Amino acid sequence: MNTAADSVMTVKEVAEYLRVNQRTVYRLAVDRKLPGFKVGATWRFKRSDIDGWIAAQSTANTGG
Repeated sequence: MNTAADSVMTVKEVAEYLRVNQRTVYRLAVDRKLPGFKVGATWRFKRSDIDGWIAAQSTANTGG
């Protein structure tokens, strides 16, 4: 069963989710700063990985 946390997102969906430009998502993915994987020539991202990345960024920015 595919839950929301297990869903795979496209660059466009991640950009909308994070409220950033698609180019920012591509740049972060290529630099391996955003957890993702390539399927052929396109990037895909697991929502649970993105949520974990957000939590880690929040912790890093607060000094915790």
